[in-house]
Amino acid sequence: MEDWAEIRRLHRAEGVAIKEIARRLGVARNTVRAALAADRVPRYERALRGSLVDAVEPEVRKLLREFPRMPATVIAQRIGWTHSLTILKDRIRVIRPEYVPLDPADRLVHEPGVATQCDLWFPDIELPVGHRQVVSGRSVPPVLTMTLAFSRFITAVMLPSRCAGDLLAGMWSLIRGTGAVTKTLVWDLESAIGKGRRVSAAAAGFAGTLATSIRLLPARDPESKGIVERTNGFLETSFLPGRTFAGPADFNAQLGQWLTTANTRMVRSSGSRPVEALPADLAAMTALPPIAPVTGTWTRVRLGRDYYVRVDTCDYSVHPRVIGRLVDVHATPETVEVTCAGERVAAHPRCWARRVTVTDPAHQRAAAQMRTALAADAARRERARRVHADGHPVTLRVLSDYDLAFGVDFDPAGGGDVAVHR
Repeated sequence: MEDWAEIRRLHRAEGVAIKEIARRLGVARNTVRAALAADRVPRYERALRGSLVDAVEPEVRKLLREFPRMPATVIAQRIGWTHSLTILKDRIRVIRPEYVPLDPADRLVHEPGVATQCDLWFPDIELPVGHRQVVSGRSVPPVLTMTLAFSRFITAVMLPSRCAGDLLAGMWSLIRGTGAVTKTLVWDLESAIGKGRRVSAAAAGFAGTLATSIRLLPARDPESKGIVERTNGFLETSFLPGRTFAGPADFNAQLGQWLTTANTRMVRSSGSRPVEALPADLAAMTALPPIAPVTGTWTRVRLGRDYYVRVDTCDYSVHPRVIGRLVDVHATPETVEVTCAGERVAAHPRCWARRVTVTDPAHQRAAAQMRTALAADAARRERARRVHADGHPVTLRVLSDYDLAFGVDFDPAGGGDVAVHR
């Protein structure tokens, strides 16, 4: 390339003849002529060589024509490929777009106060949850993440489960912390929020109370919630590394502290920081209602003799004086409360461990007192049955006295009960 540039400079700028240029640079005159005739920088191109895939490309194209998304490994099995899988994958990667239908994604423009994208994130950690239990992998409780689409402001909280009651309670906690709600809450396929195009009854009631709407995204539409997906990746790569957690409360404390800093980051797509763009979002959002929406898990059961109710997989004690009566159980991510006819008869912190029995010592003492009182009452009734109507006690006699009174004698040595009359 250097000779090409020098040849053109000498001939066009200085007017040096072709013969002289060839002498100075030590090249053939035809080379000089070729350089002067070329308008672009010469580039060496190696002649194409054949590939092992050339022989099977017609078979590959036939399969892709009928099954455009067939994996390369399956194609290799169908055509009996025995060589390197890499060169086959490279060729399939080149020709597959000719058969796969195109699915262009529009660039979304987010206006202030319009949408919040919601999702669940499952951190890859080991987390103590109490009662000498440590969870990891798929057993780690979910983290609800919510990102305002316009300002990119992030809120998140770990929840004990992904049931509807806990998800709605987590959403209300984050929305209340923000101070307003967007006109739409965008959710991907989460069965507790809705299935298909139908929002669940609990989620619909929650949205109605807040005067907002829940939009369920169709399958295979990642672009519509890419903001919160990037949030989950941001948490995975920037929040988790190097951290350990003493429990769910410690996780939420560290997460809240980190989000304070994370929301001051510069967002490249918008060119602003979330905390700086948040006021514009809040100004266009809907104010919160004076009455909080119904959240948490509500159940009504009849209290059994063991005076315990079950929430998720854990059992919680209830005051035994309401045994046999209907009680209402309200579970939030923080507490479990039980009421009977409007009166609170139990209150416990929510247990995040699995299959644990949570007992209030006061309930245990009350049950013991009730058992003692029941035993005393049974003894009193037994004593009452041994008194005549006139008040004197009934005498208890041995059976032999009755044998003597009636003149009978049972001889056990006679091979059975034989009555001998005297």
